[in-house]
Amino acid sequence: MGKVGKIARRSFLIGSAAVLGGVAFGVYRVKTPYGNPLEDGLSEGAATFNPWVVIDGDKITLIGPHGDKGQGVAHSQSLLIAEEMDLELGQFETSFGKPDKAYWNTAMAEEGVPFMATDTGMVAESMRGVMGGVMKLIGLQGTGGSTSMPDSFDKLRRAGAIARETLKAAAAEETGINTTALRTEAGHVILPDGRRLSYQSLAKAAAGIDPVTKVTLRRPDQWRLIGKPTQRLDIVAKSTGTQIYGIDVEIPGAVKAAVRTNPRQGGGLNGFDATQARRMRGVKDVVEVTGGIAVIADNTWRAIKAAEAVECDWGKAPYPSEQDGHWAAIEASFTEDKLDKIWRNEGDADAALRSGAEVEAEYRVPYVAHAPLEPLNATVLVEEDGVTVWTGHQFPRLLQQLVGAITGHDAEQVNFINHYMGGSFGHRLEFEHVKQAAEIASKMRGTPVKLTYSREEDFAHDFPRHPGMARARGAVRDGKVEALDLQVAMPSVITSQMGRAGLPVPGPDSQIAAGAWNNPYGLPHFRMRAYRVEELAPVSSWRSVGASAGGFFFDCALDELIHAAGADPMEERIRLMQHEVSRKVLEAVAEMSDWGSPLGAGKGRGVAFVESFGVPTAEVIEVSATDAGIRIDKVWVAAEVGTVIDPVNFENLVQGGVVFGLGHAINCEITYADGMAEQRNYDSFEGMRLYQCPEIEVRGLENGDAVRGIGEPPVPPAAPALANAIFAATGQRIRELPLYHHINFV
Repeated sequence: MGKVGKIARRSFLIGSAAVLGGVAFGVYRVKTPYGNPLEDGLSEGAATFNPWVVIDGDKITLIGPHGDKGQGVAHSQSLLIAEEMDLELGQFETSFGKPDKAYWNTAMAEEGVPFMATDTGMVAESMRGVMGGVMKLIGLQGTGGSTSMPDSFDKLRRAGAIARETLKAAAAEETGINTTALRTEAGHVILPDGRRLSYQSLAKAAAGIDPVTKVTLRRPDQWRLIGKPTQRLDIVAKSTGTQIYGIDVEIPGAVKAAVRTNPRQGGGLNGFDATQARRMRGVKDVVEVTGGIAVIADNTWRAIKAAEAVECDWGKAPYPSEQDGHWAAIEASFTEDKLDKIWRNEGDADAALRSGAEVEAEYRVPYVAHAPLEPLNATVLVEEDGVTVWTGHQFPRLLQQLVGAITGHDAEQVNFINHYMGGSFGHRLEFEHVKQAAEIASKMRGTPVKLTYSREEDFAHDFPRHPGMARARGAVRDGKVEALDLQVAMPSVITSQMGRAGLPVPGPDSQIAAGAWNNPYGLPHFRMRAYRVEELAPVSSWRSVGASAGGFFFDCALDELIHAAGADPMEERIRLMQHEVSRKVLEAVAEMSDWGSPLGAGKGRGVAFVESFGVPTAEVIEVSATDAGIRIDKVWVAAEVGTVIDPVNFENLVQGGVVFGLGHAINCEITYADGMAEQRNYDSFEGMRLYQCPEIEVRGLENGDAVRGIGEPPVPPAAPALANAIFAATGQRIRELPLYHHINFV
């Protein structure tokens, strides 16, 4: 049996095991709700109705369990609860809560099944249900994959409605007035005579009755907050420098630590000499940690400088030392034994191409770093009866398990206090810095240890986006795109990332094919094959993960075919699009950009469409070719998310995603020399400069049935739209990122 057959059988067996062991056999467990973690330690007179709302005599606290890394999810989660609970902004506090199975992510099952988001057939929906059950059984609490809003939209509105109706029931019990005569407004229950009972005054009575769970959610035409422009709850704190991030945590009596580990990641430490470092001012100790050393000092700067002074004998890299070796390994992986999966095989690509391939092209995308503004950090206190961790992280319950394994505690004994994150882009899905802090603190029990990475250490030990290559062959006929055979080779990001977290990864890696296989076009002949490259440098999820590469590969190849056919890039995409909702996205961006209108000399427009995380997104970029280089004049973006929760935050996220995507497409790459990343700070890893940033016009569409997230989907179309625009303006096809290797930008 061929490898494709083996994969299909393995996927079937895994799916069957999940059904038998996790859902069908354990259906009672799947349907049974978890308990309310807010009941533990609840003060007298306080009331909680579900895991997301708690009220006492002083305040109302809304729990948003998804981590906020700048995407505004703490605000958006609270909007959903406040909408149904009849609260106004400013009437409540927000909290990330404590890690708990009750906060399992319902939406992460979407990316865990090998079906296109546009496939709503019985088999696809059944498998999503199976995976959803598995996610619940393991209690997977996580922030990522643009799932925060899909996960929260129904459950948090329901949480607010339950709180509202229970408070009305408490008021009815106190006043003797039937609940049908009561209404709520701005944090109060309103009696028929106009008297107002605050929610806080009703908390004690509400605590004595069972929550009212039979509730009706409000219709969109009744919404006060959802879909309306609001000021994010964190704006004032962030504007005044008072927002507390993980790096700002200061625990009395804490020592400060810095680490230095092998820049040849995974190479180990053969030995070290800390004589000079131990003599430096403020240094308390130098200890060994996994893969390197840690310096403990009286402040962070002294710890960092002393760590730099330690002489280390590093082991060799377990991957090619030079960048050329990485590319050679990828290039050599287009072989049958490395085939991970055939993701699409429609029509007969071989027969269509035999008449003569019109386009043959090879594309490349490099490693790129996450590089958020806040360096990695964690504060850990290890005591005999428990551990406390202060940092910002996207997977709290996994963090508890990994820390507990290091310190010798059960996961339930690890108290994790989540904080706002100064960016992530996937960086804070990783655990190495928290594990290192736990290692150090475990040697110093009873003393809090605050570990902070230097910027250089952060870059050197980032797990970047996986690099990849694509080979495309395509044919056209009668002025139309006829066939495309697309092969993509990449290391497996899921195997690398999940391996570090100690999690098994069965089956093919969908992120090798993401952004390429799942496009909803109806090409007559389309084959998409993914090849798994043996592990090179360790890699991780990067904002939009595989779609950031796959979108570039597929859309640029499609654009080349359209031009070979002599067709209009927008009109041919719309003609080929077989998904109505996605077609409307293309039509919207065409209308926004006035596609087809005359352009001046040296100008060009490029369009790209990529579906990632269930969000069809199209971008048009207009550029000018000047004597000094390419200037990006304007960007138009249309994206379909089902429901726009907050139009202001939506626009900001889309604009930020475009800037992020363009900056990396133009300037950014990580390369390896002597086994080490050569780029160690922003001077060698530049994002988009302010003077380069174009005007960005955004439109959020609401034609789809499902609510989707928007944090990642604006990123993948940026690079191909820009490359296609450059071709339109100059006639130059650029098939590798970053683009600056081939053209200047002004």
